Amino acid sequence: MGFHRRMHAMHDEMRRRGFGFPPVPPGPPPFPPGPHGHGHGRGGRGRGRGRRPNVRGAVLALLTERPMHGYEMIQEIDSRTGGAWRPSPGSIYPTLQLLEDEGVITAAADSDGGRKRFTLTEQGREEAAGAAQTPPWAQFAETTVNSWHDIRDAGQQAMHALRQVMMTGTDDQRERAAQVLDETRRKLYAILAESE
Repeated sequence: MGFHRRMHAMHDEMRRRGFGFPPVPPGPPPFPPGPHGHGHGRGGRGRGRGRRPNVRGAVLALLTERPMHGYEMIQEIDSRTGGAWRPSPGSIYPTLQLLEDEGVITAAADSDGGRKRFTLTEQGREEAAGAAQTPPWAQFAETTVNSWHDIRDAGQQAMHALRQVMMTGTDDQRERAAQVLDETRRKLYAILAESE
């Protein structure tokens, strides 16, 4: 592949992974690996490898505040963790179904017949009150959230520097920048491959 095609491919890949412009939309970070509630441990990306965030507890804690739709719960958890944990629909909706089957929550369609809004039942209030005392999103400490933002900011700054090299650098400088990116990519994957 020619130099310019390689640079465009790297640029596209970095944008796809969240380091391009415009700014990254809110959502779970692409690293570190671990359970963020997305199905692998990005519902999947969490705190402390091997620990799964408590989706059930989060749902119950939110419902002590007000009735909510499933998607609204996803947004709330995402907001309260600064994007560090955004449960996937594949983790939220089965949990809601289970809680409904257990009689802990009840669901009713909106007046327009649209999405279902979930509410605690009398039976579910005691468990929900316990969950609200130490809500699961509290495990995502401020330092961890700040760390994610720091990493994202560093990536965006690196992307800005790359754009400058691509626009104003010499062919030799661009080639060296491509080598730096390739080495950085390998080092990042090596970090993920480290044994615990």
